[in-house]
Amino acid sequence: MTKISRKSFFCWFFIATFFQAGTYGLTFLLPILFSHIGGNEKNVGAVLLCTAIMTILTVLYSGHVTDRLGRIKTIAYSGIIIASSLYLFSIFSSITLFVYLAGALLGIGWGLFYTLTPVVLTTMTEPGERVRYFTLLSVFIMVGFGLSPVIGKYLDQSGYGINAVFQLTAALCILSAIIFYSLSFAAKESETGSKGSSKQAKLTYASLRQLLKSKAIVPIVMVGLGASVFAGVTNFQTEYAIQNGQDYSIYFITYTITVIVCRVIFAEFIGGDKPYFVIFVLLAVMSISILVFIYLDNSQWLYIAGALLFGIGYGTSYPIVKAMVANEARADILPQTMQIFGISYFLGVFGFPLIAGILISEFSMLHLMILITVLSLLECALAFCRFQRIL
Repeated sequence: MTKISRKSFFCWFFIATFFQAGTYGLTFLLPILFSHIGGNEKNVGAVLLCTAIMTILTVLYSGHVTDRLGRIKTIAYSGIIIASSLYLFSIFSSITLFVYLAGALLGIGWGLFYTLTPVVLTTMTEPGERVRYFTLLSVFIMVGFGLSPVIGKYLDQSGYGINAVFQLTAALCILSAIIFYSLSFAAKESETGSKGSSKQAKLTYASLRQLLKSKAIVPIVMVGLGASVFAGVTNFQTEYAIQNGQDYSIYFITYTITVIVCRVIFAEFIGGDKPYFVIFVLLAVMSISILVFIYLDNSQWLYIAGALLFGIGYGTSYPIVKAMVANEARADILPQTMQIFGISYFLGVFGFPLIAGILISEFSMLHLMILITVLSLLECALAFCRFQRIL
């Protein structure tokens, strides 16, 4: 098949990413879905822990799979796996072992998708382009998972039920898989790799030791901390909004629009020659946003302000941190570095909800907010230390 132009490839790549990105947004609706079938926050956390375990195992062995199938074709298969998971979630009427099977499938599919998409972009771009392309990738992902909770609420209020949005997203994942599969033939990955990138993506003990000695380890730790903060704020946002008399769709709309606008505006030049100073400032804003949520006092304006500041802080800093991981990685272990980046991220977004669920169920939402404030300040401190070249 004739190779398509680089511009057309990226266009279809981002469209397919958008179709599949709604998946993660649906995890924010699991507390509502589970409450309809007799579950609670602990069940949500337990299922997402299962998702986290399977995600980590998948990421660890993703290099072996992609060495055989190719990265883009593997992403296509991830869409089918995710679609199966979402369909299973949509048909459950009680908490059974099959719920955990759905969570496991979600971990496998999302682990492949979220880890391999930046790897493909990394191998197709030069270091000076990566902040821009990672930002664009994060914009399309943000639009997808930002819209799915809002659409879910609309479908639920319209009488279709919360299950309908899971089935709709499953169909979009199938469409995404078709596009990615077509791209795997339209563009040969062996012809698109960047100079110096490793052809082998297998994660070995030798590459892991090299990674631990590289500069990339600090932003990798920061990614995990930020993902935990994001999960703490967002995964149980539906519960938080109900407790404070707010409409959770306002949070998702405000956060999504803020992140998209900020990332589009700064896509070409964000970070500059002092990226860690920019990250430090943005993470300070993120910490302030959490304090706003803590002292909300049922004010809708403060609720909107918290979502806005969180979008500016976390939403804008994340692609810069992600680009720093790629830029500070050793060229010969770049794919392996991005895999470890994925593991760090997934430990936060899928592993931390179990801790959050226990804190909410056994103590209160306030205890959770205090913990994520500490994690936010710790990440902020790491950015400051790297800016001052202490680490």
